[in-house]
Amino acid sequence: MHTVGIICEYNPLHKGHSKQLSAVRAAGAEGIVCLMSGNFVQRGAPAIFEKSLRARAAVECGADLVLELPVTVALNSAEGFASGGVSLLGGFCDYLCFGAETEKPELLTDLATALLSEEFPAALRSGLDTGKSFPAARSAALIAMGYSGEVLCQPNNILAVEYCKAILSQGCRMQPMPIHRQGSYHADTPDSENPSATALRRLILQGQDWEGFVPDAAKALFSEGSIHSLRAGERAVLAHLRTMTDAEFEALPHASEGLWRKLMHAVGKEPDLESIATAVKSKRYTRSRIDRMILCAFLGLTAEDFAAPAPYARVLAFNHKGREILKQARQTGCFPNLGEKTGHPYEVSENRCDRLYGLFAQSQPEISGKQRVQYII
Repeated sequence: MHTVGIICEYNPLHKGHSKQLSAVRAAGAEGIVCLMSGNFVQRGAPAIFEKSLRARAAVECGADLVLELPVTVALNSAEGFASGGVSLLGGFCDYLCFGAETEKPELLTDLATALLSEEFPAALRSGLDTGKSFPAARSAALIAMGYSGEVLCQPNNILAVEYCKAILSQGCRMQPMPIHRQGSYHADTPDSENPSATALRRLILQGQDWEGFVPDAAKALFSEGSIHSLRAGERAVLAHLRTMTDAEFEALPHASEGLWRKLMHAVGKEPDLESIATAVKSKRYTRSRIDRMILCAFLGLTAEDFAAPAPYARVLAFNHKGREILKQARQTGCFPNLGEKTGHPYEVSENRCDRLYGLFAQSQPEISGKQRVQYII
């Protein structure tokens, strides 16, 4: 086995993540490259700890190189999240490792093939036309095509299939490497060995004991880190939403089929973010989609931004082996767009998002400086 890629958020990194890194190394990986969400994560919220801290924790716990997943990929749908991640890692990783409730790569690949088939769009449209949400319509379409829709009712499997679909559609040389995800992804009470990030964030935000659920190396870093939450920056988000124009709402990503208008009306009537999201959510529009849409509105990200591929990936942290992987990638030319392109429109957008992240600090608003690469011995 050669280089293994992991698309992740580590929000925050816990013992389950550490076990995955150890399992990948035990399977013979010569190098581990993590492509990690930055200061904002896919569920439509600020990361609880800032990205350079989480990246350093990843290297301390077994990764060799941590790259930043572009914000327009991190805040995308599951399909966009997976597709963007695979396109970035595919140039220099041999395997893509991910957690899944289903360990059989052939089952995940079969479902991915079905989602890419010619008959799937029509079957999906039939479900959407009845008012089903996209996840429900997708499962119904697979069942109608003779496949099991139950696999895609489990959160890790959803991303796992999307990873396989992206690998197939892009003709990527990476091979899928699923690892069984133990414990419950959304559990409110953390399991001692397989905690959910959801439960761990709840403990941290409530000031309860969380240190026993993370590896010692990560504990030492996180214990001194500033905690961030959506609630801490709520007034800043509301202030921006209430000054947006019709055209700005219409330009938002995830806002097709007039959803932007529904959000705009809710912003004018509701007192807080929870009420806004509740008013906009429906059987058809999932809560995560609404949350991402609201966060994109605050960050000034548009559908046009999402349609343009990110021109580079920032390097967040690496060790000696990670430095070798970077050097080889540049020498072979398989992944030339590492670092930054000064003055590029994406850089302007990315830096704006980093500056706004400081408004979500729980203690007091922070001044976010320029990102620095972390080098760990």
